[in-house]
Amino acid sequence: MLKASIAVLAGLAILPAAAPNPRVALDTELGRIVVELDPQHAPVTTANFLKYIDAHHYDGGVFHRTVKPDNQPQSPIKIEVVQAGVNPARENAGFPRIPLERTDKTGLKHLNGTISMARSGPDTATSDFFICINDQPELDFGGKRNPDGQGFAAFGRVTEGLDVVRKIQQAPAKAQSLQPPVKIIKAQRLAK
Repeated sequence: MLKASIAVLAGLAILPAAAPNPRVALDTELGRIVVELDPQHAPVTTANFLKYIDAHHYDGGVFHRTVKPDNQPQSPIKIEVVQAGVNPARENAGFPRIPLERTDKTGLKHLNGTISMARSGPDTATSDFFICINDQPELDFGGKRNPDGQGFAAFGRVTEGLDVVRKIQQAPAKAQSLQPPVKIIKAQRLAK
C-alpha cells in the first residue's frame, strides 16, 4: 500500500502545472485596465475575445457607452456597465458570431468588475464587450434585463484598474453615448 501511495505521489509530481489564466491589458486614455479571463468556464467566449486581441482589432477601439442608473429612464431594470468595441475602421473585418455561454452553465456571475460579451439576441455576440460596475445579477441567465432571459456571457474579471472603469463610467456622455468615446490605445495579452 505504501509503495502504491508513493508511486501515485511520484506520478503527480511529473504532471504539468495548470496554465495560468490569460490576462489582457487594455491601455486607455484614462489608464490601464487588466482583465483575467476564464477559459475553463467560458472557453468559446474567451477564445473569441483573444482572437480579436491577437488580431489587434481593439487597438484604436473605444469605450463608447456608459450605462448608469440615471441614463436609462425607459428600462425598469437598471444596470451599470461600460461598453467597448473594436477600432471603428475594423468593424467590418470581424469574426463570425459565437454561441452564448449562459451563466447557468458556466457558473460565472456578473459581479463587480466582470467582463462579458454584448449581444442583441442569443448567439449574436462578436466583438463588443462590457465591464460591470457593482454586481449585476439581472445580466445572468434568468435575469430580467433582456426579455429572452438568457443573460450574457461572462468570461473574466478586472484584476487591476477598476478605478479606470469607474472614470470611464463617469466621463461626459449624451444619454448613454460617451462624448467623446474613451479610446483604447492598445490591447494586448500579458506575459504569464
